[in-house]
Amino acid sequence: MMSKLNDEVIRVFNDMKVRKSSTQEEVRKRKKAVLFCLSEDRKKIIVEEGKQILVGDIGETVEDPYGCFVKLLPPNDCRYALYDATYETKESKKEDLVFIFWAPESAPLKSKMIYASSKDAIKKKFTGIKHEWQVNGLDDIQDRRTLAEKLGGNVVVSLEGKPL
Repeated sequence: MMSKLNDEVIRVFNDMKVRKSSTQEEVRKRKKAVLFCLSEDRKKIIVEEGKQILVGDIGETVEDPYGCFVKLLPPNDCRYALYDATYETKESKKEDLVFIFWAPESAPLKSKMIYASSKDAIKKKFTGIKHEWQVNGLDDIQDRRTLAEKLGGNVVVSLEGKPL
């Protein structure tokens, strides 16, 4: 019951992973967060249309990128997501990609099974990701401090430019 990855999924991941110095225009178009879902026939993992936050949106249409990202998650179905977290520890500023497997309690069993069985396929392609997070409901994800803990335990002092 495994689903194959659409090429666009891998392209999106590579674009998010490689933070090459680029023009401001290119930076604005970079994805801060993106959701992946199963295609209609459930055979492919695809980039979900319209479910993304661009770096250029932050401070314009998006005040709180993390809160906005959490709102993109469907209450009753599974998703994979990439979230590009910017955070600070006492020592330094960091940016890390977080791979999230969203599997809410209320999602249909069949959906949970397909997403769970395809997770390794997507992770194999997402090389070099340090942080993986399986989330089973809003309680686990809506508090920014939970993400901060995932990123660096208690050494994280701010997330997305806001103190914790």
